[in-house]
Amino acid sequence: MTHGYDFLEITKDGHIATVTLNRPDNLNALSSGLMKEIEQVSRSFLEDEASRVVVFRGAGKHFSAGADLKEQAVPSNLVMQRRTSGLGGRMIKAILDIPQVTIASVHGAALGGGACIPTACDFRVAADDAFCGYPEVNLGINLQWLSLPLCVRLIGPSRAKRMIMLGDRESAKTLFEWGFFDLIVPVDQLQEATTRMAERYAAQPPIPTQMIKQSVNAVSNAIDQAIMHMDTDQFLLTTGTEDRREGNRAFFEKREPEFKGN
Repeated sequence: MTHGYDFLEITKDGHIATVTLNRPDNLNALSSGLMKEIEQVSRSFLEDEASRVVVFRGAGKHFSAGADLKEQAVPSNLVMQRRTSGLGGRMIKAILDIPQVTIASVHGAALGGGACIPTACDFRVAADDAFCGYPEVNLGINLQWLSLPLCVRLIGPSRAKRMIMLGDRESAKTLFEWGFFDLIVPVDQLQEATTRMAERYAAQPPIPTQMIKQSVNAVSNAIDQAIMHMDTDQFLLTTGTEDRREGNRAFFEKREPEFKGN
């Protein structure tokens, strides 16, 4: 086990490294502290010669419930608001930049930012109890973190619009049929299935495997930055709306929001 993280557990077994989101009492909600550690550990794999596969998983009952909405502190300075709001995007980019093959092992909820992390990985194995969604729109905000094109590539534009515009929770079965998940298995077989996939890729020659990953990503991600460089600014725009405040109030009051376009 690798120490030095407050919200992650890092284990290594041969050529396979496992990164476990470890805030189970908070449904692995993505606090700023957890996101910074995910970014940090993802960058650390650039210096890791031994690991050939990196698995992301969540401790407890869920993969991740998404951004931690209890964190309300907002910098007063707009310059720092933009930088703070860009943390999620930096985390996702750090995962995308991992040289090794990456696998998300998903069970329970993977919502919002918790769904963005699997889309940044090369492959996604899901338990049959898994469900994913992007509830941001129902909070009056846009999907950011560089993740919209990742979703589009996996399930196509029409389904991506449906999934992101409506913010519904989709089942593992539906997401497998759409191409979001690569494999679904009974929940009690998730670890075994993930390990089996990881071992197959870990057995491949690392140099060509990692070059293939880099080349495929270069082709498929070519225009992402040109399109998504502004998603933080879109987020800052929507956070200043009355609809955003209504969405936030409705979430904590456990009721349906009433959006007015203001």
